[in-house]
Amino acid sequence: MAALRYAEDPEPSDPFPAGPLYVPVRSGPSGCAARLFRTPLGGRTAVGFTSERRLRATLGAGQAWIRLAEPALRELTAPLGVTTLTVDPQFTASVPAPVTPVLSETPALRIA
Repeated sequence: MAALRYAEDPEPSDPFPAGPLYVPVRSGPSGCAARLFRTPLGGRTAVGFTSERRLRATLGAGQAWIRLAEPALRELTAPLGVTTLTVDPQFTASVPAPVTPVLSETPALRIA
C-alpha cells in the first residue's frame, strides 16, 4: 500500500510538532496544572491552542493559560496515560447547570 501524502490524508498517520501552544491550566497545590479534557468518545486528551484568541473564544476570557511547546505538553501528560493531543478544538460542551430537586404536588403514598 502506498503511503499517503499529508495533503491527501485529513488525519496524517505521523504526528508532527504543532509549535508553541496556549495550554489551558487550572490552579493546583503546587502552582498550575494543565487542564485535561475528554474527547466525544470519552478518552482523555490534552488541549492546546495556536492563539490566545482561539483559546478565549472556546473556553472564555477567564481561562488561565501558559505557553508550552507541543513536545513538552506531550511529555507532561504522558505519565498520566494521556497520549492524545487536540489542537484548536472548536466544539466544547458547556458546564452543566446545577440540578434543582423538583417537588411533587401529589401527597406521598403511605403503605399500611
